[in-house]
Amino acid sequence: MTIEIELLAVPDCPNEADAVDQITTAVADARVRAAVTRDLVATRVGSPTILLNGTDPFAQPDAAVGLACRLHATPHGLRGVPTLRDLRQALKRGSRGLNSRATVGLPWPLRCR
Repeated sequence: MTIEIELLAVPDCPNEADAVDQITTAVADARVRAAVTRDLVATRVGSPTILLNGTDPFAQPDAAVGLACRLHATPHGLRGVPTLRDLRQALKRGSRGLNSRATVGLPWPLRCR
């Protein structure tokens, strides 16, 4: 099974390059087949957002909604991308069709600061 990975980011997002690096490494480490696309859009849950097979594996049901940089809780504090371990696990779940959370996208680009 090929996992569809979509990276949603606003133009000039300061965390986009780190997200690309994390995705590249996690795909190689998890040994999954993936098709990766990048879209310049804003999401209501922050930028960058990583979708696996159209779902957001890092969605938090009680998270505040806003147009801002996305933050992930890590052992080293809040970061702009998920940990490599968490992304690997999400890819493995996605390769088995186990992702179930979705994110909502907005149609216009915004700047992440």
